[in-house]
Amino acid sequence: MSYIHREITVSLTKYLKNFPAVAILGPRQCGKSTLVKHLTKDLKDAIYLDLEKMDDRARLSEPELFFKLNRHKLICLDEIQRMPEIFRVLRSVIDENDRNWQFLISGSASRDLILQSSETLAGRIIYMHLTPFTYTELIKKVPFDFDTLVEYQLRGGFPRSYLAKDADLSFTWRKSFIESFLQRDLPQMGIHIPPELALRLWKMCAHSQGQLLNASKFGESLGINYQTIKKYLDIFQGTFMLRLLPPFYPNIKKRLVKSPKIYIRDTGILHALLNIVSINELLGHPVFGPSWETIVIENILQKYSDWDFGFYRTSHGAEIDLILQKGQKRIAIECKVSIAPKLSKGFYSALEDLNINEAWVIAPIDGPSYPLNSKVNVISLGEFLNQTIS
Repeated sequence: MSYIHREITVSLTKYLKNFPAVAILGPRQCGKSTLVKHLTKDLKDAIYLDLEKMDDRARLSEPELFFKLNRHKLICLDEIQRMPEIFRVLRSVIDENDRNWQFLISGSASRDLILQSSETLAGRIIYMHLTPFTYTELIKKVPFDFDTLVEYQLRGGFPRSYLAKDADLSFTWRKSFIESFLQRDLPQMGIHIPPELALRLWKMCAHSQGQLLNASKFGESLGINYQTIKKYLDIFQGTFMLRLLPPFYPNIKKRLVKSPKIYIRDTGILHALLNIVSINELLGHPVFGPSWETIVIENILQKYSDWDFGFYRTSHGAEIDLILQKGQKRIAIECKVSIAPKLSKGFYSALEDLNINEAWVIAPIDGPSYPLNSKVNVISLGEFLNQTIS
């Protein structure tokens, strides 16, 4: 745990000191349990329950009594989606104890989990979203570590995938994760999709990485209607497997694309769905560019989660991969997998449309950032993430 999810630990401790309950939500196997155990191992006033274990669930057979007996302790409830009924008890317990540092809750992403806690614990709980490893958690040389970057893009950020002894073991773990997610994890969350159908849809998403969503086309290929496709995609998005990147809508008179862009959020899972095992296979595959775009966007949105964001595209071809906006600040980000990136006329046209004065092209360069002109700079992912924009 010397560097595993180190960036979130400080924030987690701060929130626990200032809120009665903190919930950590994220995909299966991203490190939630490891993080919680690391945080609480040296705390004398903490109790950890893994609700996937029958014995720990049995300890909550009388939850009001258990919480009362341990009212002065931090109670950690891991994999809480296995006992969603516990939420009805937490509100009265939190109000009765009337203090911060009461509950640390973690669980695999579940729309039901978020819905129930939002209804019963409004104003009493704060949410933290844990992703697989970010690039800055892994790099040993700042701002650029080529070998780490290559491994990170190929294997993705799930700890057991990234830390596997070799590429074949990493690939095997990811294929197993996909199978387990569809056949075990979704049903445990109360989500029932035929595994074969869900896998076909997931693979179609992988083949459409970084492209505009065409739900009707997906439905035609799978023999199901548009509404069902949207429902299933919402489930994948709600479990952090998928991102539907929204279009950015500035107040300008342009015909803008209205469909979201589709991304498998972890590049390791993306490559496993496409049966890409090695970096050489990735280099020769059409998904290489969208794969790079994915790790850039996911890392940036993890760091700047409190900014508004979206992609920009007009019907006439003006396009920017990612727009960040906070207040009056608006930043353009373009992802290029070339060490000598070149930009299209559509990119510069989009800068004029949006009146942007700060734009970054993020590329796998080994060296300091450099300007293309007075508005646009080329920069490595590590250097961009290590600076602060405000």
